Amino acid sequence: MVADGGPGEDPAAGDLDHAAAVFAEVRRRLFGIAYRMLGSVTEAEDLVQDVWLRWQTYDHAAVADPAAFLATTTTRLAINVLQSARVRRESYIGPWLPEPVDTGADPYLGAERGEALSFAVLMLLERLSPTERAAYVLREAFEYPYPQIAGILQAGEAAVRQLVSRARKHLRSERRAPVTGAEQRRLLTAFVAAARAGDMAALEELLAADAVSYSDGGGAVRASRFPVVGAVRVAKYVRAFANQFWDGVDVQWANVNGQWAALLQRDDRTFTVLTVDGTDQGIGQVLWMMNPAKITAARVVT
Repeated sequence: MVADGGPGEDPAAGDLDHAAAVFAEVRRRLFGIAYRMLGSVTEAEDLVQDVWLRWQTYDHAAVADPAAFLATTTTRLAINVLQSARVRRESYIGPWLPEPVDTGADPYLGAERGEALSFAVLMLLERLSPTERAAYVLREAFEYPYPQIAGILQAGEAAVRQLVSRARKHLRSERRAPVTGAEQRRLLTAFVAAARAGDMAALEELLAADAVSYSDGGGAVRASRFPVVGAVRVAKYVRAFANQFWDGVDVQWANVNGQWAALLQRDDRTFTVLTVDGTDQGIGQVLWMMNPAKITAARVVT
């Protein structure tokens, strides 16, 4: 069907077909923006669906650059959602961790760069204001020019540059140098082996001195409600539940958020997505994603 409608064709239907085609071309990018802003696959998918519903009924003839318009709509809606999400996360039971997204097959993200996608960075972005987070994501992950970001955020270009600069400084000051993907996987594999064996010495050797273990059960499953801090304490914590926790567990591997993760399965059902943040000083964070509602996107690498 042609966009302007031929004989016997409904012009409105043709316009909707064209709008759908335009939206499909940029949907991956919209999801990439929304996910990095919200740290939730479910919320990002819901937001992108909201953008689509708005786009269907919009006056398309009035939009000179559909891709820019849709990115603007997505970012502004994400800022609103993030503001309300922060209130909900204050009452979240235990540590809140980003929801893993499958980047092995990369069905949605399609981003040109992998910036602002790792768990460590997403957790640091949680400490920024919604506007700072939006500016950082648009610039670092998608390389939007500053004038366009200014238009999206309805701010001056100088103010946007300052937002991005502050976000960069915050991330640099809070995060040690990350390791390569191969080294991250080595550390993860070694951690899984040491944890399964309850090997205190091996665990302490792998962990950075100030390592932190976070467990996200969301109140739905039994998990530590407080972060465990320090290499010795983390090692003791992991050893304490080694026998019971690992009994009957099958370990599969997945690529989530651009890094390797271990899918811990029992009776062919994934109950934990485990990953580590590797730094130049060892494992800086151990992340146990156990909330059943948040681990459905991870898939075994075949």
